[in-house]
Amino acid sequence: MAKQAPQSDPAQDAPEVSAPQHAAAGLPAVGHSLRMATEQMGARRTLATLRKVNQPDGFDCPGCAWPEPGKTHTAEFCENGAKAVAEEATERRIHAEFFAAHPVAELAERSGYWLGQQGRLTAPMLLDEGATHYTPIGWDEAFALIAEELRALDTPDGAAFYTSGRTSNEAAFAYQLFARRLGTNNLPDCSNMCHESSGSALTETLGVGKGSVSLKDLYQADLIIVAGQNPGTNHPRMLSALERAKRAGATVVSVNPLPEAGLERFKNPQNARGLVGHGTKLTDLFLQIRLGGDLALFRALNQLILDKDAVDHAFVAEHCHGFEEFAAEARETTREEVLAATGLPWEQIEELARMVLASEKVIVCWAMGLTQHKHAVPTIREVVNFLLLRGNVGRPGAGVCPVRGHSNVQGDRTMGIFERPSEAFLDALGGEFGFEPPRAHGYDSVDTIRAMRDGKVRVFFAMGGNFVAATPDTEVTEAAMRRCRLTVHVSTKLNRSHVVTGARALILPTLGRTDRDVTAKGAQFVSVEDSMGQVHSSRGGLRPPAPGLLSEVAIVCRLARAALGPQDNVPWEEFAVDYDTLRDRIARVVPGFADFNEKVRRPGGFTLPHGPRDSRTFPTATGKANFTVNPLTAPEVPAGRLLLQTLRSHDQYNTTIYGLDDRYRGITGGRRVVLVNPADAAELGLAEGAYIDLVGEWKDGVERRAPHFKVVHYPVARGGAAAYYPETNVLVPLDSTADISNTPTSKAVVVRFEPDSGAS
Repeated sequence: MAKQAPQSDPAQDAPEVSAPQHAAAGLPAVGHSLRMATEQMGARRTLATLRKVNQPDGFDCPGCAWPEPGKTHTAEFCENGAKAVAEEATERRIHAEFFAAHPVAELAERSGYWLGQQGRLTAPMLLDEGATHYTPIGWDEAFALIAEELRALDTPDGAAFYTSGRTSNEAAFAYQLFARRLGTNNLPDCSNMCHESSGSALTETLGVGKGSVSLKDLYQADLIIVAGQNPGTNHPRMLSALERAKRAGATVVSVNPLPEAGLERFKNPQNARGLVGHGTKLTDLFLQIRLGGDLALFRALNQLILDKDAVDHAFVAEHCHGFEEFAAEARETTREEVLAATGLPWEQIEELARMVLASEKVIVCWAMGLTQHKHAVPTIREVVNFLLLRGNVGRPGAGVCPVRGHSNVQGDRTMGIFERPSEAFLDALGGEFGFEPPRAHGYDSVDTIRAMRDGKVRVFFAMGGNFVAATPDTEVTEAAMRRCRLTVHVSTKLNRSHVVTGARALILPTLGRTDRDVTAKGAQFVSVEDSMGQVHSSRGGLRPPAPGLLSEVAIVCRLARAALGPQDNVPWEEFAVDYDTLRDRIARVVPGFADFNEKVRRPGGFTLPHGPRDSRTFPTATGKANFTVNPLTAPEVPAGRLLLQTLRSHDQYNTTIYGLDDRYRGITGGRRVVLVNPADAAELGLAEGAYIDLVGEWKDGVERRAPHFKVVHYPVARGGAAAYYPETNVLVPLDSTADISNTPTSKAVVVRFEPDSGAS
């Protein structure tokens, strides 16, 4: 039997601390996975569900977007994948009686962990204006209410339609079509807060805002640089790919302000060596870089390549633009600038350069550690410069590898979830459906918060996710959300965003990845795109948690009909019950999806075309791969302050908190900790175990405070500190964003430390 949801909210501010670990996975990961799964699902349901995760005839894990290998293992999931599945496939349920017993004001005092542990949502709920409790509402009545609010807007741009990366291709395409039929490009999504910097940099330099490598390329690489990423917690199945690459002869270099257990040694739970042996040492060279120093590191590597004349001149001459301007800037960089920005010994940088020069095929992988800085886009452009110099784009075993988070965040963007769509996409969409789509750019996530704050957006609709907890400047975001006339959340589980509401609020429960989706036309399936551009099907097999629960596709289509009226010529009713008809339209609008219905039914699906990878063709403004000039910059840390990065614990995926432990970092039973280098702690007088307040500092002079954090002495790079989000999102200023991409600078928050304001 699955355990019941906790009635009391456990304290999260008194964690126990032990030494960090130096290996990931192994038997502890297996045990932890099974314990959490059986607590949520029970033993029989656990066995039936986990054997279908990431299988050709099963469902795509609702966690990360790491691709499946060509031949899947019987247990093709990781520890955190098992947790994600257990959270969704839980036997716990939230019925109307729960909301009757708990006023919204009380729920707002609960932690996100407690809210998520209550179970699956089962019926549409309405918080009416002036009401204290959510009450049941019928589906038709809910859609009519939303339609009423949308029609009352002065302009369609008074609504914003947010998307989480969990949404399927089919739901995402229908969703963006509805928004554009309504008349707005206000389609913010979670990409805006994570890999938007990657997309901006790659589109400018290579012409495609996605990675250029496949799993096969990783297995063929000579050198893999993993920068600003912690796959042991965030993408654990990547460790299996790195292990295979190592056994094929690859060298692995990790660049990170914190040592991460998964990149040190991997005990693969899919084989005996991982379960009972020592596992595989992954990292050959660890560069413990200062926060934000990655641009300087890659600049130094580029300078050393130029100095050695180790450039692939034939590739540069035939396929690249802007080399001379880039090279002139790179040669002007001084060693002193690089050392100040990176905090690395020059000997380590030279050692990495020797590895680069000895390698024919190089891949650079990265994640939020690179994308969430003010200079994130220039940093990633410099990574591209590094790869272009030696022809490491468009050949086997080499290329760019931004590792995406949510399982279909890349697919959502492919389907048109973007506030700045291309003219070509809008032309194709309008041509297919016989209308003129809006052309003005819409709001991204940060601009949506500003627009709600300023009264410009009055209706906020979220397809999945936990917008309030995922976004920066928590107090500002929550105040902005409360200014809306209506907030709507399509969700499987309860979260913080359901208790920070507009004047009226709706919760619309939906089917999850694990649930069977059966319509009047029979069993349906959806599709997703992984982090490497592979599109494949996903079929849930569990009985839905309540009768009458709608899929995301059905919710979008029924809402569209209610809001747009019977005169709208899009066959929404047909789309809602037969997803093949929706895929036929996608095939005629989205490049690479010809014969979608046929190809997605193949085992493993199909790979989307990628010009730089497939043929060394670059659809950029110049028609070539672009070298760029990126002025050398790095964050400055004032005296007596540290630079804070927000990060996940191991018992967490984005804003979903599975538990209160961070096993690999030695933190158990709590989340309100701040990791500080012992030398920095000594200089600042921060005793191990002391409780302090984190106070953010930014140029607007506004005090942002995260109270009652326990100081943990930890081997963080000097000048930096680390703490979990969403607890520290309150410290990230709304207007502190990356140049070009507008991504919040969650890896570069200047903080000072003050005595615990809650202490007696």
